[in-house]
Amino acid sequence: MLIDHLNRQLRERADQALTRTRRTTESPCAPQQRVAIGSQPSRDLLAFCSNDYLGLAHHPVLVDALAEGARRFGAGSGASHLVSGHSLAHATLEEELAAWMAPNIPNARALYFCTGFMANMALVPALSAQAAIIFADKLNHASLVDGALLSKAKLHRYAHRNLAVLERQLKQCDTAIKLIVTDAVFSMDGDLADLPALLALAERFDAWLVVDDAHGFGVLGTQGRGSLAHFGLCSERLIYMGTLGKAAGVGGAFVAAHPTIIEWLVQTARPYIYTTAAPPAIAHALSASLQLIAGPEGEQRRAHLHALVAQLRGDLSKLIAAHAHLGWSLADSATAIQPLIVGSNAAALALSAALDAQGLWVPAIRPPTVPVGTARLRITLSAAHTAHDVQRLVDGLAVAAKDLHA
Repeated sequence: MLIDHLNRQLRERADQALTRTRRTTESPCAPQQRVAIGSQPSRDLLAFCSNDYLGLAHHPVLVDALAEGARRFGAGSGASHLVSGHSLAHATLEEELAAWMAPNIPNARALYFCTGFMANMALVPALSAQAAIIFADKLNHASLVDGALLSKAKLHRYAHRNLAVLERQLKQCDTAIKLIVTDAVFSMDGDLADLPALLALAERFDAWLVVDDAHGFGVLGTQGRGSLAHFGLCSERLIYMGTLGKAAGVGGAFVAAHPTIIEWLVQTARPYIYTTAAPPAIAHALSASLQLIAGPEGEQRRAHLHALVAQLRGDLSKLIAAHAHLGWSLADSATAIQPLIVGSNAAALALSAALDAQGLWVPAIRPPTVPVGTARLRITLSAAHTAHDVQRLVDGLAVAAKDLHA
């Protein structure tokens, strides 16, 4: 029976320390959150796990803009974009995003999606005919992996950031349509793809470069314009996906690309065509978010975030050296994603629980999200954190390290 089969599978996951548990937050997204697990009483935790990198999710300007958008456009869109759900708010946001990306993608158009996962599930299959070949980094986000598998294209995966392997694969390929697909900032490691080298390979071998900048948009580059701006890239061969529920603080995602590519998505991308459009109020709030990101406040928040990253890395490096016997390591990341790799699933869960007991919320990340033997705490920083918050985390890890040693 189905239920018996699923229960066996669930028990096997539990035996491997792979069971996932949801927590319920009772307060807005912020470093200090009121959190409940199951039927247990809620309590206050200092969180280092959200993707709210600029601390905008509870910004009063965005809260007011969301309310204003709801008053002006209503609570829902009522239909898909191609029926009657495409509002002035959506159209305005897409025009703003196209202008945002124009310095990096000549004559760019932009298309708004409800989520980043949906955007990638629309983008990759729509561009991948049966005769196409996809070249993908092995540590790409699940949405890029699933999009490639859903497509009819042949998939070649190359070892993480190993462009020598990718170059050999491209040399051996005589297919007309070639897509190189990569995260810009890898979500579980925090490192950056070598986008300039990838673009050079795309131009050399007549390929297109699809970039998922979910964790770079709003944080990297001049005015927070993302990884393409960070590297100073400009090419019509770039196809860019950025999410708007992380640094932008609201929700949704967009694809920016050559106008023909965007028109093709409008006409053929099933996740875009056959779903109800996001509430217009969200798009209205995102227009306000873009202004904050690009303005002086956004610049200040990015500078503060980078200072927190430097503080955390400096202090954790000392802590790891002092407890070398634990086998911890800090991933090579200069972004807000700072993975502390501890090894086994059980060790990661134990460390997360030790921090939780001290009022610190840092989830354990385990396979299949990360490779076997590299379970970790995925520490994420926000511009809403303070230097004191980071010190609390380091102190909590020091206490946990001593307890584990004992």
